[in-house]
Amino acid sequence: MDFYIIIPAHNEEKHIALTLQSILSQTLLPKKIVVVNDNSTDKTAAIVLDYIKEHSSISLINATSNAIHLPGSKVIQAFHKGFETLDDKYDFIVKLDADLILPNTYFETISNHFKLDPKIGMAGGFAYIEKNGEWILENLTDKDHIRGAFKAYRKECFLQIGTLKPAMGWDTVDELLCKFYGWKVVTDERLKVKHLKPTGANYNKTARYKQGEAFYTLGYGFFITAIASAKLAMMKKKPLLFLDYLKGFWKAQFAKTPLLVTKDQAKFIRKYRLQKMKEKLIR
Repeated sequence: MDFYIIIPAHNEEKHIALTLQSILSQTLLPKKIVVVNDNSTDKTAAIVLDYIKEHSSISLINATSNAIHLPGSKVIQAFHKGFETLDDKYDFIVKLDADLILPNTYFETISNHFKLDPKIGMAGGFAYIEKNGEWILENLTDKDHIRGAFKAYRKECFLQIGTLKPAMGWDTVDELLCKFYGWKVVTDERLKVKHLKPTGANYNKTARYKQGEAFYTLGYGFFITAIASAKLAMMKKKPLLFLDYLKGFWKAQFAKTPLLVTKDQAKFIRKYRLQKMKEKLIR
């Protein structure tokens, strides 16, 4: 299968070469790799340009998005800058972070998933971080969720969900919309991706309220938001984040922030989330 990769990159001089080398070492290579250099003030662009000299599949786009590193909006604005430069001659498209080392069969395995089941709309592996000299699972989400750092989308699914939303929660709403339209989301535990930089390491302090805002814009409602907030705060081992998330939800509700989904989609999402919660209680 033919596929394209888009890599938003902001000040990634320490990692971008490792990520590019990881891609170029794959058993199945992409047709195009677009690196979107977003407001970098380091040597990110220069490193990518060195790779371009040797690899015609790589291109560099210089973009300027919001200078504040808030989760969601900045990275997806950059992603869309890269997407605008591509044609539609691909079977699947990958949004990739610039601080990853992929197992060398990553894209071959993803391609096989898509080929074997035409109803699979999204596929991905799992993130691992280094701790005390060992690579351990970065356990921030359920195992049926694909991390936003390395998402692969079948073209038809990607277009049907309206591509990616430039807002906090984009890497949750994409999967929920995928299910809304009848597509499957597949995670493969064999695909262990080394995540070189801790999640959220560069986020501005104001980002702590954004998660609650995201829960609101996903149409969760207060009950599901409270449960999801408590769970996420516990997973991050920062209990006080629970209050920040609720404050973000209430701020968004008071401001009548537009939802990322339609009323029908929000209804489906609430029903789906409640069903998942019931299943976990029964286990």
